[in-house]
Amino acid sequence: MESTSEPSSGQRRIIERLESLEIKASFTEDLLDQLNMTIYRQQELIDRLAREVIQLRQQAPEGGGAAAPRNPRDELPPHY
Repeated sequence: MESTSEPSSGQRRIIERLESLEIKASFTEDLLDQLNMTIYRQQELIDRLAREVIQLRQQAPEGGGAAAPRNPRDELPPHY
């Protein structure tokens, strides 16, 4: 039996493949963290916008304002 400290070419290939997989896993974990943060920020924005919509609905006159007739003069700019 031969005792060598050098890995064989097959072992080197396996080591290289393992290192490549570890690098890819590291990049994948980083990307996943970035995507999770993006989703978190988007959900915060959605929640804030939903609260604003609720506030605007509460401020709107009863019936949604469609029942009240509008005066066209109210739409004219002040210089007319």
